[in-house]
Amino acid sequence: MRVSTQGRYVAFFTAVIYCQYHHRTLEDAVKPVPVNPAALPTPSGFSHGTLHGNTLHLAGQTALDRDMRIVAGGIVAQFRQAFGNVLTTLREVGGEPADLVSITIYLTDIADYQSHGKEIGKVWREMAGPVYPAMAGIGCTGLWQPDALIEILGTAVIPDERLRIPRD
Repeated sequence: MRVSTQGRYVAFFTAVIYCQYHHRTLEDAVKPVPVNPAALPTPSGFSHGTLHGNTLHLAGQTALDRDMRIVAGGIVAQFRQAFGNVLTTLREVGGEPADLVSITIYLTDIADYQSHGKEIGKVWREMAGPVYPAMAGIGCTGLWQPDALIEILGTAVIPDERLRIPRD
């Protein structure tokens, strides 16, 4: 597909206007920005999220609490904590649950998740409302923390009027 000269100008000027609106340089607008909310455990070797333009790539979150312990209580409690961690990162940049466009859930026990599906759905609606993004559930043999039953990662697109760029 060829892009016309006019199309290139439109893309360039759109980027310039975006940068002026967000008080960023053109170079900064194309750099990924790490997103690490103070409310989550300090990451080591990764970021909780990476913002590129207005797209937020959300790192996999397990049910770690602030003290770096996996919450007790089974799959429903772990879903609540892991999804809460995802939403904390999303909200750090002005995002809302409705901005989620994709979620991937890794599970060490699919049958356990399925048998608690109604409870998990209720937790989702309580935390995120009635809108569901594209979603996948994937079974796996284990996660980074041995006690983790679930890991949730995702992607969100945040409207410019709500987007907050983290500053160093």
